[in-house]
Amino acid sequence: MLDNLTQRLARVMKTLRGEARLSEENIADALREVRLALLEADVALPAVKALISAVREKAVGEEVIGSLSPGQALIGVVHRELTLLMGEAHKGLNLATQPPAIILMAGLQGAGKTTTVGKLAKLLRESQKKKVLLVSCDVYRPAAIEQLKTVAEQAGVDFFPSLPTDKPVDIARHAVDWAKRHYHDVLLVDTAGRLAIDESMMKEIAELHAAIEPIETLFVVDAMLGQDAINTAKAFSEALPLTGIILTKLDGDARGGAALSVRHVTGRPIKYAGVGEKLSGLEAFHPERMASRILGMGDVLSLIEDAKKGIDEQQAVEFARKLKSGKSFDLNDFRDQIGQMRRMGGLSSMMEKLPAQFAQAASQMPAGGEEKTIARIEGIINSMTPAERSKPELLKASRKRRIATGAGVQVQEVNRLLKQFEQMQKMMKQFSKGGMGKLMRGMKGMLPGLR
Repeated sequence: MLDNLTQRLARVMKTLRGEARLSEENIADALREVRLALLEADVALPAVKALISAVREKAVGEEVIGSLSPGQALIGVVHRELTLLMGEAHKGLNLATQPPAIILMAGLQGAGKTTTVGKLAKLLRESQKKKVLLVSCDVYRPAAIEQLKTVAEQAGVDFFPSLPTDKPVDIARHAVDWAKRHYHDVLLVDTAGRLAIDESMMKEIAELHAAIEPIETLFVVDAMLGQDAINTAKAFSEALPLTGIILTKLDGDARGGAALSVRHVTGRPIKYAGVGEKLSGLEAFHPERMASRILGMGDVLSLIEDAKKGIDEQQAVEFARKLKSGKSFDLNDFRDQIGQMRRMGGLSSMMEKLPAQFAQAASQMPAGGEEKTIARIEGIINSMTPAERSKPELLKASRKRRIATGAGVQVQEVNRLLKQFEQMQKMMKQFSKGGMGKLMRGMKGMLPGLR
């Protein structure tokens, strides 16, 4: 997402090398590049004009101090203004009301609204320990109610049943009454979407809003819609008193300009971003972190948060103790590390949050190939006996053939895995001896693109 913008801004830094300070003349070409990159990324024109104007005003005359180059000084200004454009700081949900806190979800059909309801429910249950109830007021789309019921089961939250013959306002009122009587903390109301904005849709959702008086009214918008996402968000913000926006499919191949301009155009904060199909794929939207990722600085804070969610602390402590005691890193440990990487969203997800020079590795991975590779590795290791996993030196030709047959792969795949394991084993030995520098050099050898 926004790779083109990141690459263009990297070129901007290079063009300003050697200048003593930023002036009107030497930033004119740089800002032209920034403007073109923003427009190509589908950022709305009013947002582009506001950003360029603010950057020009604050960058001209900016002193290049210490070890900063003029390019770095300009990027600093752009970073601050991008952050302001997207909302300055993360704004969470307002649940400060007598339970249940009602959250109304609105959006067009196909934006991923129902899945997002499940993601938000899972997030509230796990991170805030809330008792959540879901209800569907979509009586038009076939199987919409059943879909939300399935999503509720997957998220581990309660579901209020309804029928396609019921009226949406009646469904919502009954759900509110049920939530009160069963002591739910939060009620998430999924509404009907349309393929396009129409008068009847807006009238119905306005009636729903008036009937249940939600504390939060969130608009779910597909980031891959480009300029249409901006127009749709603006139409909904004029029809409903929106309190926030959730961007979906932010990890897709879209140019992603909606992330930069939807806040500017609607005046409503982006509260969350969908980054994957799994119910765990919903992140709090932090404007400053997003600006850092766009500018190739990475997002290490989000990476640390992913690690906390994906890593079993007890398992990590035992693993560290094992390495410290001098015991060898075996194939059981290798499988555990791969499993933890998967829970963190996979290697490509991790790489996207690292600074640009590291993230190049992710771009060299085939699309969709990472999950298959991880599954294949786990399949091969699971085809081994406990003794073979603990003592990989036992794996001779006949055993390798048996393992390959059990995992449904060629023997070459088993050999490739063992070679990767040996590299990892060497790295872990260096790490146990305190050789962090050697460990990082070892990682460069294992991950293509790291130099």
